[in-house]
Amino acid sequence: MKKESRDWRIAQANREALYALGAYALYFVWWYVFAYGLGDSDPEQYTYVLGMPSWFFYSCIVGYPLITLLLWAIVRCKFKDMPLEEENDETEGGGNKQ
Repeated sequence: MKKESRDWRIAQANREALYALGAYALYFVWWYVFAYGLGDSDPEQYTYVLGMPSWFFYSCIVGYPLITLLLWAIVRCKFKDMPLEEENDETEGGGNKQ
């Protein structure tokens, strides 16, 4: 019995999914550390950046553009453009089946 080879597109899609999940896990850690780390004190003791509490500024205002740039870089460098159609051995001979 012949073992079917695994489609390379499935392996690539799995890698791309792991990159995306890893980036969003990193973003969640970033957000959590800044939101709960800086925002855990009494509101009267907050420091402010551009009129916003520093925990909000760093977790939401700075974090979102950073994760956007990170995801853009991941897509540009790690993701591949691939065909969605199934590969057929019949059409490789150059014959045009009608």
